[in-house]
Amino acid sequence: MQVAAHRTSTAHAVDATGTDSTEHGRPTPGPRAIPADELRVGESRTLRFEGRPHGSGISFFLVENTPGQGPGLHRHPYSETWTVLEGEATIRAGGETLVARAGDTAVVGAGVWHGFTNTGSGVLRIMCVHASDVMIQEWLHEQ
Repeated sequence: MQVAAHRTSTAHAVDATGTDSTEHGRPTPGPRAIPADELRVGESRTLRFEGRPHGSGISFFLVENTPGQGPGLHRHPYSETWTVLEGEATIRAGGETLVARAGDTAVVGAGVWHGFTNTGSGVLRIMCVHASDVMIQEWLHEQ
């Protein structure tokens, strides 16, 4: 297998403080710690981060579910990567089912129907990284 390395050059604007103020043609804010309460989904324990307003090329959910909880089948026009931080998740992707435990990472490709359920006996904490600066989800029941 051959791997080619590419170096790309991007024009950057520098503000009065010397800070790069663009990324791929979009303005980027300065460094900032975003409080969890700004990302919280309603009254849940789930956090939702969409990258575009923050100058990031990714988005994510940080999910904390009790046993039996998890999203139904859905898909995205980009890949999604999960890392289990605590607990156990049974992930359905395409026609496959797999079990991921703390420390495990799984990836599903663009356009593949998928979902997961907390099948452990305790809390599931899972980071769901979307390879997009905005989240686009299509739920199976919408078809």
